[in-house]
Amino acid sequence: MLDRIGLGLAALGRPAYINLGREDALPRGRTVDAMRQACWDVLDAAYARGVRWVDAARSYGRSEEFLAGWLADRAITDVTVSSKWGYAYVADWRPDAEVHEVKEHSLARFTEQWAQTRALLGDRVSYYQVHSLTPDSPLFTDRALLEALAALAESGVRVGFSTSGPAQAETVERALALDVFTVVQSTWNVLEPSAGPALKQAHDAGAHVLLKETVANGRLIVNPPARITELAERNGVGPDAIAIAAALAQPWADTVLSGAASTGQLDSNLRALDIVLDDLADLAEPATEYWTTRSRLAWN
Repeated sequence: MLDRIGLGLAALGRPAYINLGREDALPRGRTVDAMRQACWDVLDAAYARGVRWVDAARSYGRSEEFLAGWLADRAITDVTVSSKWGYAYVADWRPDAEVHEVKEHSLARFTEQWAQTRALLGDRVSYYQVHSLTPDSPLFTDRALLEALAALAESGVRVGFSTSGPAQAETVERALALDVFTVVQSTWNVLEPSAGPALKQAHDAGAHVLLKETVANGRLIVNPPARITELAERNGVGPDAIAIAAALAQPWADTVLSGAASTGQLDSNLRALDIVLDDLADLAEPATEYWTTRSRLAWN
């Protein structure tokens, strides 16, 4: 079993996403049925390789629905499921939609989406996270929402949050000070490692740390820095494996998520397990620059 690798369904639960290098990995006709089959194929391959953590979200289109169907059809009982609330998917399965998701951190949104998640996945959800928490979120001052999240934690579900944006470290520190959250999911990759020190502190304090976007939404695959290309060639792997190996090399990272959109991408990602890396800290971009670039990626 691969204890430190998980599968994220952001690229498999909806017909459009911002990941680069995803186009040829998905079915040509991205119908609901075709995407469900693509998702199940990757889930099957991941499970066969020993992956036992799957991460979804309410805003990942039909990811929770696809996952629930797969778990039931395959009679799978030993997979850890995490999901997220806070964004609503509003694209109605249209890749060309002007808006794909809408964010709202409110008690009403949490109550609605937790009910939707439970309706699909029942008691299979072990970790439930606020999606893309930032320092300006109203959550920090919403006592009723925080009490609802604390009640969920008391029921046995581990409650957490994911982060995005250049102030990830500040978000992690502020959120953990609330004594509600025990799970942190943050963007970390060799281009954007700024949350690392805060995530180490979170891990040391007992929080479960997940790393997402370890290939920088595909940037490290389609246009990798020369150092990544050199290491990939030297090790006989793709640049994605080098990027993921860098994440796995962080001792405070409990679970590193693959965002593979096909079985081929998954196989390539998992080659990271065979790689031992030197420090790649010299590849980091200023956090504001990284997030500005990310914000310009097109949904496709």
